[in-house]
Amino acid sequence: MPVVQQDTGATVWFVGAGPGDPDLITVKGRRLLEQAGAILFAGSLVDETATQFAPAGCEIRDSKDMTLEQMSAWLRAACARHRTVVRLQTGDPGLYGALVEMTRPLDAAGIAWKVVPGVSSAMAAAAAAGETLTLPEVTQTVILTRVAGRTPMPAGEELEALAAHRSTLCIFLSITLLHEVQRALRAAGWEEDAPIVVVQKASWPGVEKIVRGTLADIKRRCQDEKIASQAMIIASPALGARHWPDIARSKLYDPGFGHRFRKPSTAASAAAAVVIGAAAPAGESA
Repeated sequence: MPVVQQDTGATVWFVGAGPGDPDLITVKGRRLLEQAGAILFAGSLVDETATQFAPAGCEIRDSKDMTLEQMSAWLRAACARHRTVVRLQTGDPGLYGALVEMTRPLDAAGIAWKVVPGVSSAMAAAAAAGETLTLPEVTQTVILTRVAGRTPMPAGEELEALAAHRSTLCIFLSITLLHEVQRALRAAGWEEDAPIVVVQKASWPGVEKIVRGTLADIKRRCQDEKIASQAMIIASPALGARHWPDIARSKLYDPGFGHRFRKPSTAASAAAAVVIGAAAPAGESA
């Protein structure tokens, strides 16, 4: 039976706050904060400065000490008083944000809700480290996953199985289980010198940390930097590609690749290949 929406005119907006830097929230997300009557923000992960765009008199509540039931009750009560209610979540609401758990009670109550996507910490970590997650002829697949902790992994989604694809892995919520990450990658056949980068609090002004290492030493390096929370682990065969002596060229931008906006040029393509092959000194490693 379809849910009949309450005639309150209120909407709960699940807004992705982005990875940490308040400037990385979307324009739409900021506009909603500017007109919100009430904001419930995930204070355990979202810096309170993200609420700086709220208008005077806005109800602002940190949810870090609340249960799901308490958050649902708060949102429903706020909808009785305000037309625009914002649930401000870290990164993107659709990634490890309990979105379905939070929207089901709203559906049951007949309250309208919508989602505004946000910049994921996976993308922010890659940007901070100056890395690409995909690279022609190296990897064209990005897997967003985590290691089993108190929340188990479904059958077939164990990190060892995913790592067997040898594609880019963005591993969330697992920095305290880095030994498990190492074990899984080794079991999947990754070499000890496979590059790994860990970014803590990607984009957070003044507190971001970037640690580079290999499968063999990344845990020790993170321990040395005292990184034990809010960190993204990226394992990828594309890491460090900007230092390789040569790389495969993207076909889209290759002068020899024609499409409806550009005619191919064989001579230009050959010249470009030489330039790309000389992008870094021979022997320089990642």
